[in-house]
Amino acid sequence: MSETSLLDKIIKNVRVVRPHNDTVELLDLGIKDGKFTQIAPNISPEQAKEVFDAQNLLGFPGVVDAHMHIGIYQPLDKDAVTESKAAAMGGVTTSLNYIRTGQYYLNKGGSYQDFFPEVLALSVGNFFVDYSYHIAPIASQHIEEIPLLYEQFGVSSFKIFMFYGGYGLHGLSDQQNLFLMINKEERYDFAHFEFIMRGLTRLIEAHPEARETISLSLHCEIAEILNAYTKIVENDSSISGLKAYSAARPPHSEGLAICIASYLAHETNCVNINLLHLSSRKAMEAALTMQTAFPHINFRREVTVGHLLLDVDTPNGTWAKVNPPIRPRADVEYLWQAVLNNQVDWIVSDHACCSAEQKRSAKYPDNIWLAKSGFGGTEYLLSGVLSEGSKRGMSYNQMAKLLSWNPSRRFGVLQKGDIAIGYDADLVLVNPHESFIVRAAESESQQGYTPFEGVELTGKVKSTFLRGNLIYHNGQVLGSPTGRYLKRSHSGIKP
Repeated sequence: MSETSLLDKIIKNVRVVRPHNDTVELLDLGIKDGKFTQIAPNISPEQAKEVFDAQNLLGFPGVVDAHMHIGIYQPLDKDAVTESKAAAMGGVTTSLNYIRTGQYYLNKGGSYQDFFPEVLALSVGNFFVDYSYHIAPIASQHIEEIPLLYEQFGVSSFKIFMFYGGYGLHGLSDQQNLFLMINKEERYDFAHFEFIMRGLTRLIEAHPEARETISLSLHCEIAEILNAYTKIVENDSSISGLKAYSAARPPHSEGLAICIASYLAHETNCVNINLLHLSSRKAMEAALTMQTAFPHINFRREVTVGHLLLDVDTPNGTWAKVNPPIRPRADVEYLWQAVLNNQVDWIVSDHACCSAEQKRSAKYPDNIWLAKSGFGGTEYLLSGVLSEGSKRGMSYNQMAKLLSWNPSRRFGVLQKGDIAIGYDADLVLVNPHESFIVRAAESESQQGYTPFEGVELTGKVKSTFLRGNLIYHNGQVLGSPTGRYLKRSHSGIKP
């Protein structure tokens, strides 16, 4: 066999999990030029330059973590290095990150034509996994830039933070124009959301080949309700910690926001709507009701591993502050039932590394109101779903759909999401029977703590391959960052 026809690598003895196969097959995987090119039992080792023995471990498609935040609490270029290492150790091979102008991130406003190239420059050479960005149009000028972002930079997914118009990132605020870095006369409100939707409808009309992959994601909470309930709860000394924060951002605020967003999508014919990090029974019920009310809108429903593993009684308290809040156990179990009923489309981490020093007040560490919102967790995404999902009878192929296939289709990273010929050779090897205790000290993240501290998970990631290259193995991230920016425009053709 000639050198040019040799496979670059064979990964032998993989118990292959695929999103559309109910069975798990013991197969060998042949890789060339970063793609799966041969999938069969007993591929001869002589056909490859390199052979890796997977030793009968489960092989999942590389995880597509469709909701992360890189650079929100520390410089983007530094955050990308450490947090993509954490992603690699959790079997994540594709990191899709939400970003916006305003305070945090790059701490500047203005045009995305100026802002986004800086984001890309800070990203290049710093990601250990492949990556792309979802963008939030904050200022009115950003709506006009939607075609530019798609056509020039390959951004096909956009975001609205519904509560930002009258509420801060961490709590009460009456300085939203300063926070968002927009002009005094501008408003980040329902009318702005409507005009974003109309802008995306125009984009789809201009690019019908991308009709399935141009989408709008929404963080659904209503600022007026958050403001009112926060004032009530802050004055109630009988409730504190995560219970207080959940009460201050009540589930019906999520439900109402979902209804408003869905009607606006109907009004504007904005057909691809992603309802992010649904945290409660009321939110999920509202989302399912809107699907029935507006069947012509292609809704997708997202939950996070944090909302599936944690509840308001978690002993880690302020470390688990996040928006929307961690909820009572009854909500957690309702979300799991929705997962098992195929009413959830994907599961994500909503990873936002916030250092311990920034996260909570040194003087009042248990004061939930002084704590920052958000925490990391991409490194526990696959293990968390595998551990808790297996207890509830969830199949491996459903996990592969939720963690890889479904988000890859929606967000236009069509070379990802499956172990199949022509797809990127992204693979994660897992021992489904190996248990471990979550310890922040063992994570590659620079966060320094985790709200999952002390949780026992069953399902240990052993190795992660990105485009056929081994980037994580037996507790070590390997080599230097080789993650590529995934440009998603005009990608309407499957591999």
